[in-house]
Amino acid sequence: MSDELFDLQIGYVKFSNPIALAPMAGVTNSEFANNYAKNAGLAVIGGYNLDGDTNIAAKALVENGRDEFITDTPLEFLENEAKAINIGSAVAFNVRSTTLEPLLKAAEIIKNAGGILELDAHCRQDEMVSIGVGEALMKDMPRLADWISKIKETGVVLSVKVRANVVDDIALARTIENAGADILHLDAMMEGAGADLGAILRVRDSTRMFLIGNNSILDFNDAKEMFSKGADMVSVSRGVLQDAHLIDHLVEEVTLLQEQMGWYNSPKHVCRGEGDLRGLAFCCLPVKPCAVHNKAGQLGYSPKEFANVKMEFAKGTPLEFGDSTCFGSLVWCCKISKPCYLRDGVLDLLDLSAADYMKLKKDLATYILDNAKKPVNES
Repeated sequence: MSDELFDLQIGYVKFSNPIALAPMAGVTNSEFANNYAKNAGLAVIGGYNLDGDTNIAAKALVENGRDEFITDTPLEFLENEAKAINIGSAVAFNVRSTTLEPLLKAAEIIKNAGGILELDAHCRQDEMVSIGVGEALMKDMPRLADWISKIKETGVVLSVKVRANVVDDIALARTIENAGADILHLDAMMEGAGADLGAILRVRDSTRMFLIGNNSILDFNDAKEMFSKGADMVSVSRGVLQDAHLIDHLVEEVTLLQEQMGWYNSPKHVCRGEGDLRGLAFCCLPVKPCAVHNKAGQLGYSPKEFANVKMEFAKGTPLEFGDSTCFGSLVWCCKISKPCYLRDGVLDLLDLSAADYMKLKKDLATYILDNAKKPVNES
């Protein structure tokens, strides 16, 4: 599969597709990834404990029946894992430490291996939280921001894994982005069963970071729902233990969707109350009170400014055409999955495929966000 189909890249790292293996302590090491994530666009392995305190805490967890990676030589162990993984796609290393120095050393190792460092601000086990790692970092945002900025000085591509519904998700996402992280890996956990898709949408509307959605992805329908809320990538964990071919199936399905639709994680329509800010690309001309006014207002646009920015983008593109559509231009037309004979008639006349139409809508969404009067990560 060509990297160009999805065109996903962060810094020096390219992703062949938007399906990832998520980290599971004591489970997802290089051997596991080599066996189960050959076709993934990203394999996140770990979590790895980088200092004495986290390894001591890991031993206590093992005594209580949990799996953990434990070593007396953590940086050497990490370097060996980087050499042992062989999946032909991007790799991230989920790591924990009670102090910054081991993280900086790990960042150099990971950067030299062409990988991503993923800072674990996610673990909720008391043994880890009590020593200041995992969720403790989410609850200490100044320290989290300081660590992120210092890790980024090494030049490594940096992901931060967090858990939803622990602190203010929007404040957390903005803190992480403004500190300089490249990727937010969000476990959309909520009490009870299933993923909190609303958390994915809230975070998508508050950050421009590359967003990996995680939790309860067991089939492609689950993945599509998370994509439609704004996840750039989805990660799977326990589902792989239940179905060894889950990642392969997801990659096959999302590849087919991208080939057919051109925008695999296109949002739902804003007027349904389920679309994120990118859904403004599908909105009608704002001539009457509706959800578009609130969404555009979040970006600081007046109705007139919103109309102008869409028409500015349309100039010189196929979206400029469509006299026979409701508002005289394809720029105001809806998502290709919604039946519309007026829109489709214009696409036929222009010989514009559904995928190419959706790619233009994706570019339009980016243009709307890029020209916002109020950036989404503004606190």
